[in-house]
Amino acid sequence: MNLTNHQSEFTNPNIRNDDGDDDSDEVKVRCWDQREAEPGEPRCVICGRYGEYICDETDDDVCSLECKKNLLERIAKAKFPSTLPVPNPIRLPVTDECIYVKGSGSENGSSSCGLSDKQTAVLRERLDVSVKCGSVPAPVLSFSSCNLPVKLLQNIESVGYEVPTPVQMQAIPAALEGSSLLVSAETGSGKTASYLIPIIARCVNSSCDRLTEKKPLAMVLTPTRELCVQVEEEAKLLGKGLPFKTALVIGGDAMAGQVYRIQQGVELIVGTPGRLVDLLTKHDMELDSISIFVVDEVDCMLQRGFCDQVMELFRALSYPQVLMFSATMSAEVEKTAHSMAKALVIVFVGKPNKPKIAVKQIAIWVESKHKKQKLFDILMSKQHFRPPVVVFVASRLGADLLAEAISVTTKIKALSIHGEKSMGERRKIIRGFLMGEVSVLVATGLLGRGVVLVSVRQVIVFDLPNSIKEYVHLIGRASRHGEEGNAIVFINEENKKLFPEIVDVLKSAGTVVPKELANSKYTACPVSINKNQKKRKHGG
Repeated sequence: MNLTNHQSEFTNPNIRNDDGDDDSDEVKVRCWDQREAEPGEPRCVICGRYGEYICDETDDDVCSLECKKNLLERIAKAKFPSTLPVPNPIRLPVTDECIYVKGSGSENGSSSCGLSDKQTAVLRERLDVSVKCGSVPAPVLSFSSCNLPVKLLQNIESVGYEVPTPVQMQAIPAALEGSSLLVSAETGSGKTASYLIPIIARCVNSSCDRLTEKKPLAMVLTPTRELCVQVEEEAKLLGKGLPFKTALVIGGDAMAGQVYRIQQGVELIVGTPGRLVDLLTKHDMELDSISIFVVDEVDCMLQRGFCDQVMELFRALSYPQVLMFSATMSAEVEKTAHSMAKALVIVFVGKPNKPKIAVKQIAIWVESKHKKQKLFDILMSKQHFRPPVVVFVASRLGADLLAEAISVTTKIKALSIHGEKSMGERRKIIRGFLMGEVSVLVATGLLGRGVVLVSVRQVIVFDLPNSIKEYVHLIGRASRHGEEGNAIVFINEENKKLFPEIVDVLKSAGTVVPKELANSKYTACPVSINKNQKKRKHGG
């Protein structure tokens, strides 16, 4: 059956279009053409994207012709033995464009989320993720691809997570599948949400079976009270409005109150090892209901001598899923992890134990009226253009106009992203950037903070921000997990208020300071005048 016939099938009265204000009457051909599902919207049974249509043959929600084909082939394979031919196979043009989500009918081996083994390897390479000692699902590029409860997705969005970090992209689907993991990722990479999101999803999905019994289902160990408080606070934000309660078990608060809290019924216990051992031994707390056991900052736990206490708590549990997270990887960390989980999968995000390399900065003195042409020259230079690139500008309108100018002048695909764009638009733009379809993002400070980007090789600060702290945040986007990034900053007389500080930052990084900047009267620090000098000056 050809593509034209397929489209006519999709547009018959048995096919529903749930998006009343869709800007196109054409049926989506590939799943990549379809947007992500928003909370509460129907989801494609194959890939989890927006289920815009109902398949006329099965009444299932699907996002595109591609996923309809995969759905029908899956059903046909289930009905007919593999030795028999599948009747009337549906053929669509083969495309390698979508390496994010594909139906599960790949002929060259496929992972659980629909990517072939080759596609999964390419995606992990781009994310700087490696897996050993087992196999786990391919990374996901959005939280909505994880089949999470709708309210949890809303909470994830409300706390400011737009796109998963690399560790979240790999650890969350692996943990949701039930794998025991040892994850190595640097501090600040998003490890906490990597285990809290699967924990909350598991607890919510189990809530119907726990109407009377409210024993804890998960336990998180961290080495310090302060980290425990942070983890529990984040857990409460992500679990808000869900059947999910937490208990904080740390020193400094009365043990009786903590015991009472647990006895009233909680899903998650967060605590330090010593205090939790006291809970276990002195108060006869039964922990056999714990199905997920998390040890955060494993390397720090071992350095502080908590290994025996961690193992004592583990032995009190009944074969839980083990999730261990560490900023560094050592033989001792791996040995401890393997002693708790036989089928352990090790996930590295970034280069193991390799320190983060500072961003190489290049400062260019360029007058405002010439900045646009200087940017075009860089983007069209084989020597200086290092995609993927983020260009930071001062205004939303400036971002839109500059992105259009780049696309027209250089023929390089560039898109703008800022706070006036909807959440769905921003997700689609970032996904295209991550997948290599967009080489240049022109952004406001929205991407300077909050939104985590990966594989950014170069940052161009087109408009210098108002503070040196913000500048440091912006150029930090060019860091790629231990590989040297590249940041180019345009400077002129309009930035005179920052001259002394920017010179210090450039010199400390070993960057050549433009002579116009170095010789400017605004660069030199003003000579201080003491009170006596002031009095003499004014005749006092």
